[in-house]
Amino acid sequence: MISCINIDDEPLALKQIAKYIEKTPFLDLKDSFESPLDAIIFLQKTKVDLIFVDINMPDLNGMDFVKSLENPPKIIFTTAYSEYALEGFKVDALDYLLKPIDYPSFLKSALKAEKWFKLQEPQKEEIKSNDDFLFIKSEYKIVRVKIEDIKYVEGMREYIRIHLVNEKPIMTLLSMKAMEKQLENKNFMRVHRSYIVNLNKISTIERNRIVFDKVYIPVSEQHKEKFHQFIDKNFLS
Repeated sequence: MISCINIDDEPLALKQIAKYIEKTPFLDLKDSFESPLDAIIFLQKTKVDLIFVDINMPDLNGMDFVKSLENPPKIIFTTAYSEYALEGFKVDALDYLLKPIDYPSFLKSALKAEKWFKLQEPQKEEIKSNDDFLFIKSEYKIVRVKIEDIKYVEGMREYIRIHLVNEKPIMTLLSMKAMEKQLENKNFMRVHRSYIVNLNKISTIERNRIVFDKVYIPVSEQHKEKFHQFIDKNFLS
């Protein structure tokens, strides 16, 4: 459940959004406020995930209200004025709902919030494999990847990108450590904190960099000795 509050100085608009929130199964309405000042007091004691807030309000408008929060929850702005849209996204708002708001529009925005929160959840790292292939979760699919077709693996913060022979790269929410464990003893080597390479696919090494097409993969100091041992072992002199 996504916990949320609702702020709007117009009672009818406040009641309408509250009704929409209560109608949406994955949203949990904690409270509604006609004044953002009251909401600030509430947020000092209670943490929520999401705020639906009008922009054009007296005393303290919705934009200034969000900027006043030290660690603001995610925000969905509700307003009758379309000119605020760009400014809303400058404060990292998830979405912007233009009044009058019908439920389909509200639900679309709420689903966008649900998707964002799901992406933030830690996911169990899971790769099913045998000696010839891996089954990897990518987006909403499970993809079978032949190990021999992997050229190299690139680390990208929480994600990795698997670069393949003659196919588009595959993105998956996985750590380099987990991938390295799956590929150990399969002729792969970690050569950099951000790269694991298929030793069978290396054709060119230039100035301590592995060249795949036009991509140059550096070999870090930490992994240089082990990589040079591999080269020496297979060097024809």
